[in-house]
Amino acid sequence: MRRTLALGISSLLVALGCLASPAADQPKVIKISAKKFEFTPSEITLKKGVPVVFEFTSEDRKHGFAITGTDLRTDIEPGKVTELKFDPQKAGNYDFYCDIFCGSGHEGMAGKITVTD
Repeated sequence: MRRTLALGISSLLVALGCLASPAADQPKVIKISAKKFEFTPSEITLKKGVPVVFEFTSEDRKHGFAITGTDLRTDIEPGKVTELKFDPQKAGNYDFYCDIFCGSGHEGMAGKITVTD
């Protein structure tokens, strides 16, 4: 009974905005798949000041991921999940691309992140 009452009070405090929801503290996870010669999804929209974690998987071989105009990049190994944190602080468009040569068609392996206010 006491545990039920405590859970009820916590839920009420979250609903009233007096207590942060545990999920509110966790960054949003965006799963991105890489394969010759594409990222899925290739267009991502984020909100300025809202951190995210990109979770990468490769369906075929080693790829890279880099965001133009930032210091963010990572290798994407097949058979592994690679995480990259991104906290967008400026609205605008950011191009991303594979920076590890993966064959003919590699130059088109790219996408766009749009950060809104």
